[in-house]
Amino acid sequence: MVPVRKSLLEIIPGEWIEADCTVVAATERAAVARALIPQLLALILSFGLALLSPATALAALPPGNAVTDPAAILRDSLPVDQADLRDLQHRLEGTSDDLRARRWNSIKTSCERTQRQFSLKRGAILEAVPSELQPQAEQLLSQLDTNLEELCASSELQERDGFLEQRRLTLADIGALEELFIGDFPYAIPSEFDDLPRLLGRATVEIRTSQGDLTAVIDGYSAPLTGGAFVDLVQRGFYDGLPFSRAEDFYVLQSGNPKGDAEGFIDPKTKQERHVPLEILVPGDASPIYNMTFEDLGLFKATPVLPFATLGTLGWAHSDKALDDGSSQFFFFLYEAELTPAGLNLVDGRNAAFGYVVEGSEVLKEMTMDDTIISAKVISGADNLKSHA
Repeated sequence: MVPVRKSLLEIIPGEWIEADCTVVAATERAAVARALIPQLLALILSFGLALLSPATALAALPPGNAVTDPAAILRDSLPVDQADLRDLQHRLEGTSDDLRARRWNSIKTSCERTQRQFSLKRGAILEAVPSELQPQAEQLLSQLDTNLEELCASSELQERDGFLEQRRLTLADIGALEELFIGDFPYAIPSEFDDLPRLLGRATVEIRTSQGDLTAVIDGYSAPLTGGAFVDLVQRGFYDGLPFSRAEDFYVLQSGNPKGDAEGFIDPKTKQERHVPLEILVPGDASPIYNMTFEDLGLFKATPVLPFATLGTLGWAHSDKALDDGSSQFFFFLYEAELTPAGLNLVDGRNAAFGYVVEGSEVLKEMTMDDTIISAKVISGADNLKSHA
């Protein structure tokens, strides 16, 4: 068995390294490792994911994904189809390429076009909002109008950080407007899970650690049972004081293993370990699939609604023995873009993502096994948590 703490370079078979060259210098081995990552992952998976303890089994590296901004992923995953707002959203998000290339004239033009488009569609957007929510929508639309004006002004100053902050505020207004269109929870959760807590919407959780604070948005629209289990345990104070474990070669930072002999949360009512099914929402589907991987379904190239595509993606751990035995252990995904070949997808569809760190993600890179969760608390959305069906 390959020890979990060995580096990727140490576990590459020698014949792979020497397949295309007689001798590979130590300084060249990193490049070879990158080229051989797909084969290496196949080798790792052949060990049945036993490289981690049973409750921490994960797939290997993150997938390539064009959208790596957690806020953008969360906006795209909302169960709404408001074309005018989506168009405004994607127009502004599309300025990222121009920003990287410092094409400020193009950015300024995009801002002005977005502002004109908003002026044309503002009335139609308000009219489409449910009548009882229109006063709230009016306030958000006025705020969006102001922020768009300031965004266009910031594009003229050609100051990157100021533009990014103003764009963040503007997109947050659009996201808040989109949420007004959701209405009731969009689907029924299978009755076999009636006893499990569920998050019927979103919640924001503040996680204080020994290295700094994190803020995460938990998405119950895409993962109601997984998100519900996590938020329920946060509310119980279950994670307070628990340590982190780190498996560097697998790009995860994990916690949630309770003190004592138990490997998960023992429900005080049943005196049994509570288990959460594997829960993944496929794009285009009305509701998540349960206890089936993408491989089981033949979806080898699919990307879930909540992908492992950014630093601080929250994932739910389960063993290599079963898909439905996750209980309390979760992990932060430590995304490494330079080690992610385009199209490689060995995490999505094997574990459930249920949210994203939206503030403080840089703290994750400083974590070691000496660090702990000091406390975790729900700062918004607690009313979306239901203890059962």
